[in-house]
Amino acid sequence: MRFRFSQLALALPISLFALVNVAAQDRVIVQPRRVVLIRSGKLARDFPERRRAIVRYPIVQGLSDAKVLRRINNTLAIKNVFDTSLAEYRQDAWLEDFNYKVNYNRNYLLDITFTQSGMGAYPDTSTKHFLINLKSGMVIKAADAFNLSGLETLAGMVNQKLKDETKELIKEVERDKEQNAEQKSSLKERLDQLSFTQENLNEFSVSDRGVTFLYDAGFPHVIQALQPDGRYFFSYAVLRPHIKSSGPLGVFK
Repeated sequence: MRFRFSQLALALPISLFALVNVAAQDRVIVQPRRVVLIRSGKLARDFPERRRAIVRYPIVQGLSDAKVLRRINNTLAIKNVFDTSLAEYRQDAWLEDFNYKVNYNRNYLLDITFTQSGMGAYPDTSTKHFLINLKSGMVIKAADAFNLSGLETLAGMVNQKLKDETKELIKEVERDKEQNAEQKSSLKERLDQLSFTQENLNEFSVSDRGVTFLYDAGFPHVIQALQPDGRYFFSYAVLRPHIKSSGPLGVFK
């Protein structure tokens, strides 16, 4: 009896460890890495205020599947984010800051947004978003998460929110006293022509509350202040009929 009890006592911590380890696989450890770029030579002389740039990027750990882990880190590699390598950032005086934010990291979903900012002819900031399936290491697309039969309806729902936003922006243009009639007409036409289609559905972010579809109107810098915010939230209760049960968002259905 004592022998059996001893065996049970020894096995219990191992079993608990196994359970914790399995549970932990629904999320990852994201370790920050920081690089300071110091520019020298003619570049530093011509742009002394841009001599230094900070690059902060993630290294993902904590999955037992080495292949999946490697795939995730390759996807989130600096070069793959804005199609610019660390060496290229060092040679170009434009970049001032490269950073990232983890938006969500559980339920086998890693949601992360990268931001780069700098100064060229004018200040500029770009963002790049990734939603990754931690079971496969693949970037999640709309067809993975939602029923194919409902994609058209889903795009229409998002498009309606975009149209509601552009109507308000058009009103702002009409009230703007700094724009002449021709400029106002051009801006209103540009806003009125914006639409959210099925092709735009692949860009979306997740939370415990719901999904936010992302949309970049691509306005030039001079009129970016009038660009739609491009973030359209829907709760899981609203999206439930469209969520694929076997897909990465099935846990929220």
